Amino acid sequence: MKRSGEMKRDLAGNDSTPLYAGVKQVILDRIHSGEWPPKYRVPSENELVVELGVSKMTANRALRELASEGELVRIQGVGSFVAERKGYSALFEVRNIAEEIAERGHIHEASVVVLARETASPEIADALELAIGAAVFHSLIVHSENGVPVQIEDRFVHPEAAPEYLDQDFTTLTPNAYLTAAAPLSGSEHVVEAAMPQAWECKLLTILKSEPCLTIRRRTWSAKQVVSTARLVYPGYRYRLEARSGKMFED
Repeated sequence: MKRSGEMKRDLAGNDSTPLYAGVKQVILDRIHSGEWPPKYRVPSENELVVELGVSKMTANRALRELASEGELVRIQGVGSFVAERKGYSALFEVRNIAEEIAERGHIHEASVVVLARETASPEIADALELAIGAAVFHSLIVHSENGVPVQIEDRFVHPEAAPEYLDQDFTTLTPNAYLTAAAPLSGSEHVVEAAMPQAWECKLLTILKSEPCLTIRRRTWSAKQVVSTARLVYPGYRYRLEARSGKMFED
C-alpha cells in the first residue's frame, strides 16, 4: 500500500501512546481527513501488521475499539469499513422523528405501507391490554431523511385512545404528533435490542440482509390507558440512539 511508510512514521511519532491507541489514531486521521470515506474498506489486521510493524493482537484491539466507538463497521469474513456518519434519535424520549430530522436541517418524508383496522394477535392484545381478537388500529410507516430510509415504524393503537387514527394522513402528520394531541402522553416503556433485519424490512429500508439494525419496542400511556405499542427499526449503519441523564453545566 502506498502510504505504508507514512503510517509507520505516524505511529512512531507517539512514543508515549500505547501501540493500539497509536494504530487507532492513524486510522482516525485517515478517516477524518477524508482520505478514507464512508464505506471504504480499511486495511485488515494482517495488513496493519505488515504496514505498521505491530502485533496482530494490537491491530485487532484497535479495529475492535474503533468498531465499538462507531467509527468502523466490522463484517465477519468480509472486513472492516468506515462507518457512515449517522443521524440520531433520543433513546428514552418519545419524540417526533419529523422534528428530529428538521432540527438537523434535513428533509423528512413518510411512506405509509399499512393503515388498517385489524384484530389483535395474542402479543398485541397483551401489550394494549385488550382481549385477543379485539379490534386494533395498525400503521406501518417508513420514515426517510433526505430520501434515505432511516426508520420503520410498526405501530398498533388502542381504538378507544385515538378513535380517528385511521382518518389521518400520515404523509403530512406523524403518528407521534397526532397521538400526542389526541391522547397526551403520561408515561412510556422502552425495550432496546440489536437484531438482524427480516427480508421485508430489508426491502423497506433498502439495506442488505447482513446489515444489523437497532430496534426499540415502545409502549405509551395516557393517564392509565395504554395508547399504543410500536416497534421502531433503525438501520444500524445510518442511525444512532442517544440518552443523557443528570444536569449539564457550561463553564
